[in-house]
Amino acid sequence: MATALAQPTLTDQFVTAFRNHPAGVALVTADPGDGPVAMTATSVISVDANPPTVAFSASARSSSTPALLRSSGVVVHLLSARQLHLAKLGATSGIDRFADTSLWDRLPTGEIVFRDAAAWIRGRIIGNLPAKGATLFMVEGDEVGGLHSVPERDAEPPLVYHSRAWHSLNASSLIHD
Repeated sequence: MATALAQPTLTDQFVTAFRNHPAGVALVTADPGDGPVAMTATSVISVDANPPTVAFSASARSSSTPALLRSSGVVVHLLSARQLHLAKLGATSGIDRFADTSLWDRLPTGEIVFRDAAAWIRGRIIGNLPAKGATLFMVEGDEVGGLHSVPERDAEPPLVYHSRAWHSLNASSLIHD
C-alpha cells in the first residue's frame, strides 16, 4: 500500500520559489556605537535613483538585526564574484567579522567600508518596516564608491546566490534575443 506524500505548506512553497529565484549578494555593515556588525544579504533592492535609495531585509534571527535597529546609518556593499570571501564572512555565525583589519577601513563619517567591495552605498536609515520574522530597512544614500560606481570602468561578474549556492554571471550566461 502506497503512502500519501504530505502536501507542502505555503511556507515550503514560498521558500522553494525564492530558492529558485537568483539574487545579487551584498554585505551590510553598521555600527550603532557599541561595536560594528556585518551581515550578508540577498534581499537588497534599488528603490530610487534620485535620491539614491535602497532597501534590504534582515531576519529577526540574525545577530546583526538588533544593532541595525539601533543604527542611524549603514554601508551596503554590492559584491562581485571576486568578493566571495566577504559574502562568506558576513554569512558565518560566531566569528569576529572585523578581526582582519586589512579588509576594511572607517570612512571619515565613521562607518565601516570593506575596501574590496565592487561598489558600496553609505546611507542613512530613513525607515524600517517590521514583519513577523524580519525587518525591512529603507536607506537613503549619501555616498557611493567602489570600482563598479565608475561609469567608464568595466564591471566584474556579480556574485549571485541561487538554490543554496554561490554563482557568478559571465558572458556565457548571456541570453541573446
